[in-house]
Amino acid sequence: MPEQSQSVTEDRTAAAEAPPAGGVSRRALLGTAGATGLVLGAAGAGVGYAAAPAQAAPLSSVGSDRAMFHGKHQPGITEGLQARGHLVAFDLAAGAGRREAAALLRRWSTTAERLMAGEPMTQDDTDVARDAGPSALTVTFGFGNSFFTRTGLEKQRPSSLDPLPDFSSDHLDRSRSNGDLWVQIGADDALVAFHALRAIQKDAGSAAKVRWQMNGFNRTPGATAHPMTARNLMGQLDGTRNPKPTDSDFDRRIFVPASGSSDPAWMANGSYAVVRRIRMLLDDWEKLSLAAQENVIGRKKSNGAPLTGGTETTAMDLEKARADGEYVVPINAHARITRPDQNGGAAILRRPFSYHDGIDADGTPDAGLLFVCWQADPLRGFVPLQRKLDRGDALSQYIRHEASGLFAVPGGAAAGEYVGQRLLEG
Repeated sequence: MPEQSQSVTEDRTAAAEAPPAGGVSRRALLGTAGATGLVLGAAGAGVGYAAAPAQAAPLSSVGSDRAMFHGKHQPGITEGLQARGHLVAFDLAAGAGRREAAALLRRWSTTAERLMAGEPMTQDDTDVARDAGPSALTVTFGFGNSFFTRTGLEKQRPSSLDPLPDFSSDHLDRSRSNGDLWVQIGADDALVAFHALRAIQKDAGSAAKVRWQMNGFNRTPGATAHPMTARNLMGQLDGTRNPKPTDSDFDRRIFVPASGSSDPAWMANGSYAVVRRIRMLLDDWEKLSLAAQENVIGRKKSNGAPLTGGTETTAMDLEKARADGEYVVPINAHARITRPDQNGGAAILRRPFSYHDGIDADGTPDAGLLFVCWQADPLRGFVPLQRKLDRGDALSQYIRHEASGLFAVPGGAAAGEYVGQRLLEG
């Protein structure tokens, strides 16, 4: 779990205090009329079981947040972390090819645009999200390596989509890895996210079948007193050194340029997503003392500051030593190993979800991180970082990589286009 790539975790608390300038959808307004109007943190005394949940933020704030479907880049990459997420991969059905894939992406794009605007499907809507606004819903589409063989588009397959190498920490379940097509769904409301998942599955029809699905979550926007970096299930702040869109080299590191790239033209303004299901061995981790946990990571658990002092954003002093001559930040600390200046400048944009899939028969939790990272080139982003971690990361004995995928995510669809149109109709 490369620390330097941590996700954009902007808390939308400030934005939640007022509706967007563009207003809200009819469904959002209807939902607002039935909301409690209680501010987060209110006592909620006297609210009955059948009423809206106590301490709920009004729909006009959380529910009305909206991401745009059309744009230079697909949604779900640079937006802040969402409270609920679904990752799902599909394989094209036997006999389905380029024509069927194009029709499927057209259907998916139409559905995603409507749902992200807070509107129902054009037909056969399940009404699961009838009373909610858009809730910052994003739907993102990508292509796996095998997609290009299935559709006869091998000559358009980017070399950056070559299979990831094997890593020593891999314990991969091949049935839950890769896939022809990949969809990432995120929202700040669980029912809105589920509604989108069901819509995407229904739209697949006979053209594609689900290969695997994973469900995740993050802290709800507004749950903290002030905007802050998210925490993972180990209790660590997770996102401190993520590249920021304001960085001068952000686009170069994260998105394929429109020109001057070795990638095919249809990938202009797109990105590559590495997806890893990383189980956290929480029983072992939680046996460690606080000091031992902080030495594994190289940062204070309370506020994410480096062990060498300062605040979360203070530069780490890798040369600082204790009285006994040992480095203050251990040589195998996760934060030391993943620093860009220790890896030839390799950087990735980390945007994960946590997951908990119950308890195993031996009583251990099946929980961890649905790791999703974005980069312009995985061979210069994820791969060198993971190889470095493989060689001696102190965190490696407390995690296990159980599934993996790499997907080419094309640029955003222009108005009137569907995602992937420049590939499938080029």
